[in-house]
Amino acid sequence: MQLSDPLGDMLTRIRNALMRNKSSVSTPASKLRARVLDVLKEEGYIRGYTQTDFGNGKAEFEIELKYYEGTPVIREIARVSKPGRRVYVSAKTIPQVANGLGITVLSTPKGVMADHAAREQNVGGEVLCKVF
Repeated sequence: MQLSDPLGDMLTRIRNALMRNKSSVSTPASKLRARVLDVLKEEGYIRGYTQTDFGNGKAEFEIELKYYEGTPVIREIARVSKPGRRVYVSAKTIPQVANGLGITVLSTPKGVMADHAAREQNVGGEVLCKVF
């Protein structure tokens, strides 16, 4: 089955697993998903992820979710730029999430990064998702 929004599918799988208090969730692998998961791991929103190769070019990520005292570390995770409406920002107009308590994940010419890293490097790009 061909997905029209693979990143949105991954975020929905994470959101659903958090609602069910699952310890991990699996999703098909791709380079963009890996870069977003790298940012989530760096920022402390997930424990980590592992890649399982099935051959034939098929691979899957097993994402280990993070909880603090029984409540999910990720309170909200939402897709911003969608296939039907792409959202781009300049370095000066990168939005803050929850007054800096959350992050915005951006796809920039220098790679996928969190909002504070994009401000430091003075680059803008496509707003992929927001997390807090």
